[in-house]
Amino acid sequence: MKRRNGSLSKSRSISRSTTDLPQKRMRILPENLKLYALTDPNAHPELSLGEQVEQAIAGGATCIQLREKDQDRETFLNAARELVKVCNKHHVPLIINDDLDIALEVHADGVHLGQDDLDLKTARQKAGDLIIGISAHSVDEAVQAWKDGADYLGSGALFATSSKSDVSTLPVETFKAICKSVPIPVVGIGGVDLDTLPALEKTGMAGPAIIHGIFGQPDITRACQNLIAKLDEMDLQAD
Repeated sequence: MKRRNGSLSKSRSISRSTTDLPQKRMRILPENLKLYALTDPNAHPELSLGEQVEQAIAGGATCIQLREKDQDRETFLNAARELVKVCNKHHVPLIINDDLDIALEVHADGVHLGQDDLDLKTARQKAGDLIIGISAHSVDEAVQAWKDGADYLGSGALFATSSKSDVSTLPVETFKAICKSVPIPVVGIGGVDLDTLPALEKTGMAGPAIIHGIFGQPDITRACQNLIAKLDEMDLQAD
């Protein structure tokens, strides 16, 4: 996997069902999002964050997001520096949650922004060729994010989750409509684990984005291996 200016440089035509939106070059491919692992700094205190991510990648994680919701900036920055080294070594993209400045400072591959974070058009101007992921909870939000320059979307919460207790769940049919509405990859997030994953078959998603189902498990590598095995059994293409 080659990189250019901190982002993935591969491109290809998109073969998913979409609206009549024009095609754009892809900074990240659906296969890079097959198993998107979001870190949890509190899950394994006996391991460094880098060690946890090493184990996830060894098990098949294809993308890592550094998610440090309750950490101060210095801790966040140090964690980002650590994970950039790990992810670069394994040629796995590293996405920084919420903080574009940190993503740029450590030369991460990209940033993920919520609807209430930095305005996407402003972020794109500042980020240059960095990957930008956007949270989208409806078809309207998804299409607008794509038009404004998002490279992929994260949609949910699909199931009840302890990581966000203040959000309602997104119906799977709505998630499927979101995946169909845009020509960029979409990952499903929120309560996705080995038990709930089969409910996302034939939704058109690129893959699941998982916190507890990976880093909250006793064996991180085995958890990822089991998830990859389940994904390989599934047909994710929408009807």
